[in-house]
Amino acid sequence: MRLQYKTKNRRDTFSVVARQGAIETVWCLVDALWMDVLPYLVLLVVPVLGRMSDRDLPVRLLASRTFASIIQLMPLEPGCPGGDAVPSPLNQQKVAERCFLDQLMDPSCIEDVPVPAGVRAQLRPYQRRGVSWLAFLNKYHLHGVLCDDMGLGKSLQSLCMIVADHAARREQFERSGATEDAPRPSLIVCPPTLTGHWMYEVDKFVEPSELRPLHYFGLPAERSRLQVRLPNHNLVISSYDIVRNDIDFFVNVKWNYCVLDEGHIIKNGKTKVAKAIKQLDSRRRLILTGTPLQNSVLELWSLFDFLMPGFLGTERQFTTRYSRPILLSRDAKANSREQEAGALAMEALHRQVLPFLLRRLKEDVLEDLPPKITQDYYCELSDIQKQLYEDFARSRAQRSLVEGLESVENRRGVERAPPHVFQALQYLRKVCNHPKLVLTKQHPSYAQVQKTLCEQGSSLEQIDHSAKLVALKQLLLDLGIGEEDGMPTASSEVVHPHRVLIFCQLRSMLDMVEHDLLQGHLSGVTYLRLDGSVPAGERHALVHRFNSDPSIDCLLLTTQVGGLGLNLVGADTVIFVEHDWNPMKDLQAMDRAHRIGQRRVVNVYRLITRGTLEEKIMGLQKFKLLTANTVITAENSSLLTMGTDQDEAI
Repeated sequence: MRLQYKTKNRRDTFSVVARQGAIETVWCLVDALWMDVLPYLVLLVVPVLGRMSDRDLPVRLLASRTFASIIQLMPLEPGCPGGDAVPSPLNQQKVAERCFLDQLMDPSCIEDVPVPAGVRAQLRPYQRRGVSWLAFLNKYHLHGVLCDDMGLGKSLQSLCMIVADHAARREQFERSGATEDAPRPSLIVCPPTLTGHWMYEVDKFVEPSELRPLHYFGLPAERSRLQVRLPNHNLVISSYDIVRNDIDFFVNVKWNYCVLDEGHIIKNGKTKVAKAIKQLDSRRRLILTGTPLQNSVLELWSLFDFLMPGFLGTERQFTTRYSRPILLSRDAKANSREQEAGALAMEALHRQVLPFLLRRLKEDVLEDLPPKITQDYYCELSDIQKQLYEDFARSRAQRSLVEGLESVENRRGVERAPPHVFQALQYLRKVCNHPKLVLTKQHPSYAQVQKTLCEQGSSLEQIDHSAKLVALKQLLLDLGIGEEDGMPTASSEVVHPHRVLIFCQLRSMLDMVEHDLLQGHLSGVTYLRLDGSVPAGERHALVHRFNSDPSIDCLLLTTQVGGLGLNLVGADTVIFVEHDWNPMKDLQAMDRAHRIGQRRVVNVYRLITRGTLEEKIMGLQKFKLLTANTVITAENSSLLTMGTDQDEAI
């Protein structure tokens, strides 16, 4: 077999039919010859990569599918037999392309690139390597996921790449004057809490002559006025929901870079947000997330469907090849054959996505970062909580819940549980928090509980009936925060030895922490609150106030709003009053304090009611973390460091 064709991208000058024919030919060769194509593999890589950014959708999809097959063969290519039979001119070309292949397989081989002149920052060594990796992807028209551990500066690394690429395109356009080289604006999409933070990062680290950011937010009328100002800016920063709502505007702009911060938000490809984001037209696509895999390997398919559509096949093909075997192998009843099939599927998926993921962990790259210590703080249910929990345990709803949980955990995951299971889980979660959350007048036990409390001279407003509020109060006192009401009160100007982030899942539980505990029993404690009621445009200022004012003892947050992307190094203690089925959400929340800039040991306390649903939640979190760490791990940072037993899975 002899392959001779040009590898240089000639700006899509040939017809669509010719490009379709070329990529179909390469696909058929790889599919038919498989191992026999190894001597020529290096020659196929760059041409196929060029077609993955083709303007024609069928060409892009088949190129992605072809490249996915090539990726599986790459570890076997070095030293393969038959290399001497390749004609001499092609051998010279192989040498030239070998450098690319080595860098793709092992990021440590990528040449360092300088920090752009327009960036005012001293990058750490691992950050410079991250920028070099992004530059490598950029050079070969690739897209990827920067999934460094939370708090390692992913935003700064991506800004360096955007600045460098904008400067390069500007120079190219000055030389060529070609329409296709004309500068394009870039787009950063992030949660609403972080839009202000991104504006701050650009202002802090980038020269105004390089990036002119437009903060695209506000009411519809205000956003309409901002659209007219787009030609004056080369960077737009907006939130996922606003992009979804204004998709008719965003889809008509040809973007340069499209960066998704906390990109795991599009993990469910069926949501309106994910569908809107995947309509965007951009030259380069980049996802930033410290947690690319949270609940299921199927989430990776949605991320790569944005980055490189077709690379992991259709959703149905991905489920058949990867997701289903992996899920079946995790079933407690799985036989040896299913377990082996799941292990092979996991290894194959790891190999497939590895070249497009870069992950570094804090403990590996930040020698000066203090440790993070996580402790489980168990508490016993109050008498009323025990009664409500036991009443549920004797009900039909309990049996239905157990059956439903066994089904969804083994096959689908808790997030896809039927409605009656969710309702039961929510009920039990509220019982574990505070009986007041469930004891409404419609509750069958309401009258009896109220009668008992009246006889005892008590009421549901007292924190004694919530094991968690009692434990939280004692924990804060042990940390030196607050004084028992009625005791001598220290001056409000005194700075306590610790500062705390308090996370709740439910806003109603956060209300009780604020009103029943802090205002009712620890009135000397100073605090701020960040939840969905705080307008997105005011959140960055609130975070800055907490970090800069050491006299503020606590910041109360909901995990949904406060757990993503914020820098809260002003705190050295994190307390979880509630926990999420998804372990990544809790890890993200922990790392608001444990990140670059933290100088103290970070202590994390997880309040857990003993013998309840919460212990099951913690067990499920461990299972999901195991799955995520198997697919995406810093230990297997390149195809070359994967074991030979994994190569044999091909």
